[in-house]
Amino acid sequence: MFSGRIADGERKVTTCQMAYVSDYPMPSPIFTVFTPTYNRAHTLHRCYDSLKSQTFRDFEWLIVDDGSTDGTADLVAFWQAEGMVPIRYEALPHGGAHRMHNHCLTSARGQLYIKLDSDDACQPQALERYWHHWNAIPEAERSGFSGVTALCQDQNGRLVGTLFPADPLDCSAAELDYVHQVSGEKWGFLRLDVLRQFPFPEAVGHFVPESYIWSQVSTLYKTRHINEQLRVWWMDAPSLVHGPSDPSINADGHRLMYQMVLNLESHYVFYAPIKLYKVAGLYSRFSQHCRIGFMGQLQGLRGILPKFIWLLAAPVGTLLYLRDRWRKSRSLGD
Repeated sequence: MFSGRIADGERKVTTCQMAYVSDYPMPSPIFTVFTPTYNRAHTLHRCYDSLKSQTFRDFEWLIVDDGSTDGTADLVAFWQAEGMVPIRYEALPHGGAHRMHNHCLTSARGQLYIKLDSDDACQPQALERYWHHWNAIPEAERSGFSGVTALCQDQNGRLVGTLFPADPLDCSAAELDYVHQVSGEKWGFLRLDVLRQFPFPEAVGHFVPESYIWSQVSTLYKTRHINEQLRVWWMDAPSLVHGPSDPSINADGHRLMYQMVLNLESHYVFYAPIKLYKVAGLYSRFSQHCRIGFMGQLQGLRGILPKFIWLLAAPVGTLLYLRDRWRKSRSLGD
């Protein structure tokens, strides 16, 4: 059987001979590894192979299937029968990534949440290193942190984006973006009790960008950032959430995200004025796709600064909206 002990502030695994079944045998594992998937049976093995190799074993793998039709259920059932990884598989009608995320928040049993996309992989020591760095935060300060974020590499081992300017770097996600101007894909975990405070809105289409959540978390919590490449970000296929090229298709989700960012992060305008000007313009663009006029857009903003930035950017947003309409009419004409 599996046995473990707590020593020096960390959970140490002494044996890894447990015969896993489809449901995790303990009520509260440390990590819930969440994988949303939609017709990714041909890449999902990357996640499975990574999780089989993890040096830290106190986790569950929660796969939420967004209505796949490619044999994903049979593949996962085969892996469950192998008993190498604690897998829970839950199939939903096709409804979009944000609804799968909300379902995970309800279903997850772990203390910490980490999303591993269905076409990506991670290093064998990823969960072990995350657990180490989480426990390295002084216990008296840990309640002010939402989680730990690390670096990504591509499938050829090359660093994706830029390094963090310090290791560790303790700051909010917004400060990382605007003040430190770190770029590129990153990967980390969050406390589930924190994440459950900020679910996605569901009365929208099939997609809401994740920044809708991260901008809210950032207002209350810091993140520890570490310069370790723990995720393998495969760049050979489009993302699960990449939708049609018509901007009007997921306009409601984009509008909500840009509105949230503008309301919560506009005070960073002195660090990144162009970036927030673009955010305001895109808020106007997607609002118009949702048939929300200028008064409606104005009413969606809180405070003088977001409204002022929006006022400057609204003409650009209108031009972008008109360009979208023109391109769509041309494509329909062809």
